[in-house]
Amino acid sequence: MRLHRLEVSAFGPYAGREVVDFDTLGADGLFLLHGDTGAGKTTLLDAVAFALFGKVPGARAEAKRFRCDVAERGTPTELTLELTVQGHRFRIVRNPEYERPKLRGDGTTKQQAKASLTWLDDPPSGQPPEGVTRIDEVARTVERLLGMTADQFFQVVLLPQGEFARFLRAETKDREELLEKLFGTQRFFEAEKWFSERRQTKRRELAERRQSVREWLARIGQVAREEPPEDGAADWVADVRARAAEAVAAARTVADESATARQRAADVLDERRVEAERVRRVRGAHESLAELAKETDLRAEWKTELTAARRASAVTGLAAEADRQRTRLARARERDQLARETLAACGRGDGRVGSELEAGDPDVPELRTRAGEAREEAGALAGLVEEAEQQGRDRKRLQQLVETAEHATAQAAALGEKLAGLPERTRQLRTELDAAAQAAVRLDPVRTREAELARALAEAERVPTLEQEAARAREAEQSAIDAHQTAREELLDLRARRLAGMAGELAGQLRDGEPCAVCGSADHPAPAMGTDSVGEAEERAATEAEQAAEQRRSRAATARHEADTALAAVVERLEDRTAEQIRTELGEVRAELTTLTDAAGNKDRLEQLVRAGEAEHEDLTAQRTSAEREAAAAEEQRRALAEQVDQRQRRLEEAAGEFADVAARRAHLMELAGALDGLADARTELREARERVDEHAAAAAEAARTAGFADVDEAGQAARDEERIAELEQSLADAEQAEATARAVLAEPELFGVEPDRVVDVESARQAAEQARQQAEQDAATLQEHTRRVRDLDTLAAELDAVLRELAPAEEEFAELDALTDVVNGRGQNARRMSLRSYVLAARLEEVAVAATVRLRSMSHGRYSFVHSDAPGSHGKSGGLGLDVLDDYSGMVRSAKTLSGGESFLASLSLALGLADVVAAETGGALLDTLFVDEGFGTLDGETLDVVMDVLDDLRAGGRVVGLVSHVEELRQRIPTRLRVRKARTGSSVRIEGGLDGDLGVA
Repeated sequence: MRLHRLEVSAFGPYAGREVVDFDTLGADGLFLLHGDTGAGKTTLLDAVAFALFGKVPGARAEAKRFRCDVAERGTPTELTLELTVQGHRFRIVRNPEYERPKLRGDGTTKQQAKASLTWLDDPPSGQPPEGVTRIDEVARTVERLLGMTADQFFQVVLLPQGEFARFLRAETKDREELLEKLFGTQRFFEAEKWFSERRQTKRRELAERRQSVREWLARIGQVAREEPPEDGAADWVADVRARAAEAVAAARTVADESATARQRAADVLDERRVEAERVRRVRGAHESLAELAKETDLRAEWKTELTAARRASAVTGLAAEADRQRTRLARARERDQLARETLAACGRGDGRVGSELEAGDPDVPELRTRAGEAREEAGALAGLVEEAEQQGRDRKRLQQLVETAEHATAQAAALGEKLAGLPERTRQLRTELDAAAQAAVRLDPVRTREAELARALAEAERVPTLEQEAARAREAEQSAIDAHQTAREELLDLRARRLAGMAGELAGQLRDGEPCAVCGSADHPAPAMGTDSVGEAEERAATEAEQAAEQRRSRAATARHEADTALAAVVERLEDRTAEQIRTELGEVRAELTTLTDAAGNKDRLEQLVRAGEAEHEDLTAQRTSAEREAAAAEEQRRALAEQVDQRQRRLEEAAGEFADVAARRAHLMELAGALDGLADARTELREARERVDEHAAAAAEAARTAGFADVDEAGQAARDEERIAELEQSLADAEQAEATARAVLAEPELFGVEPDRVVDVESARQAAEQARQQAEQDAATLQEHTRRVRDLDTLAAELDAVLRELAPAEEEFAELDALTDVVNGRGQNARRMSLRSYVLAARLEEVAVAATVRLRSMSHGRYSFVHSDAPGSHGKSGGLGLDVLDDYSGMVRSAKTLSGGESFLASLSLALGLADVVAAETGGALLDTLFVDEGFGTLDGETLDVVMDVLDDLRAGGRVVGLVSHVEELRQRIPTRLRVRKARTGSSVRIEGGLDGDLGVA
């Protein structure tokens, strides 16, 4: 950062506009701001700070009074600063918020704060080229370019007087607050916060895991029907599982015995069921044979019917086919008749065909030949059909061309009429547009006048109210004066009466044997008598009443003065005009404003109408030319197309003959060819149908004789459908199968000797087997329950083991995190009692101490060095931010509070410069090309001042500019380039004077 130019106007003690040219002032790299104490040297640094950040450093920021009290009424309070940061030069203009006199009348009004940033060369990437004008945007842009906040800038660039002396002697907490502002350790605070929140999260997770262990133990207890113990959960789970396994073994033994008994009862039941089934089968076989013997005659009839139907089946198929061929023959005759009628209908338009049909039925080859001839003739007419279609399209095109030519001609005439009236209309619109423009120019002044008259009318209408208020205020003041005078008279009267009765009051306080408060005598020969005495309480009440009346009088006088002042101010602003006069003038102005507003409101519309008129003239001209060209082209095309249509029409009439057109004649020929082919196809089919009928009738009669029937009709009577034949075959087969099955059953060896009337007791065996089954199922269910309990216990125990295995590392992790969080937050095993943030600040302070020691040793001729201490504080306080000095003369580490005034200044300056170096490196390196050191040089002797000047000379290396702020006279001899701030002889304003190099500022 390098400063170029600073302009100060009505700021602080500077009543006028003062300019500081830092380019000229800092040409040698070192300059001096000097002047008397209180002359305003530090105010220039405040001006730089305020221009950049909108606030000043130190306690001066709390006052928030920036305007010069003796500045001229019209002089604005404004700061302008030109500087270069990161290769970009820009100008900042700021106006603080302040109370300024009103432009009219008495009193003040608030001037709002403003700020703007303008780029004097190419802006940085992402910044608008026109600059920024919002106060917050200007501050953010400056902070982003400088890479530091306002607090960091105040500590690093404007090394403030007294600040580092306090920092040098500060307690740990105060020193920590400053370092936090400079180095931005918020992220380390967030890390501490993260550890604390992480510990809380892990503590909740660990509690959830422990709760999960308790829940799994409760579930195991629920399965085992026992209450889990508080301790020894693992042994208890093992014991429960062992007892459950023993119960399973006992239940398995009982279940096996029940299963054996169940099997024996089931075997007995199976034996009796088998025996009963044998008796049932024998009885059923005998019953089936008896039923079959009763149906012997019926089965003989079924066999006879089935044999005849099988012989007739060969005849019925051929007879059915003969019937189908007869049906086909009838349909062929119908189609032949239909084809003849169709051909006759087509032949009515063809004399040759009609004569052939009247002469007789032509044969098939003749019909085919005649159809081919018709198709050839129709094919020859195909091209002429297309020409006929084109003829129709061309006739329509002729009509369209005629209409187009007529329309284009009429359109050109209409456009010519429109063009004739456009110039006059355009001139009229331009006249109206000029009038609207003049009205727009006059609009703002009239609006301003209208607003002024409206405000004046409002004030004029307030005059009666203000007069009434002033009258009431005067009446109230007079009443208060009268009341105060009455109260004062009452007070004076009470005081006179009390003085008159004071002797009686004192006599009333006398007691026999007690000394008098006035003369000290114990004898009271003749005490005075008090007739109308006034006590102290009454006098006090009267005094308070008189004071209250005086206060009311004072308030009434103030109110009267304010009412008179307000009335006088309004009357003065009205300039002897009445409300009616102002109202009349306001009405005239408003009428004029309405007229001007209406006229100006038409400006945009009139501009659009003028542009539209000009565009319309060009468009209409182009349209008329286009319409004339279109009419000529349409007429030319119509003449050429009409000649083509006439020639084509003669050819088409000759080809159409007696038909309406060529297409009708061709369609007739195609229809005739189709009718001829249809008749030929019908006659071919009719001949084939006749032959098929004769052939199939002869085959059916031969098949009937071969099957033993007299004729086809007899075979038809014996025939049966497939369903009846299948029914007869199935009935005979079922009867044979039933007889064979019954005899096969009786022939089985295992049924030999079984009587069909034998009785077997199955029910008693079934009941015994059911009882054995129920007992076995009950014992199996008991075994299953014990087995399920063991399985559930095994599953729950496995889950519990998994939870316990996860719990152990979680407890270890939490213990580690808990200890680490305590260390990060400066507790637990943290012997230094330093939090992470304090540790980082201690490291930064150690860097500052190292950087500051280099300059302190140089300034103190190698005597003093800074010593950083990270030892914990007393009474358990956090440490790490201790800063002492090492005195090489004694070899002892001393507290910074033991340094003398000059030594403290050297140490403070070294500490400030070291801190500036560290912060500059932290924020991006060599950005700080300008540095200011404010006061403190008066405590140094000549030799030490030489050393300090050598150190400051070193700061100029690399193009850095160092500005010293001091009233020490010796510095004026050592620094040739300087700027003097001198108080003016009148008032409290100051002015800036140049030094040896000429005028560096303008008074």
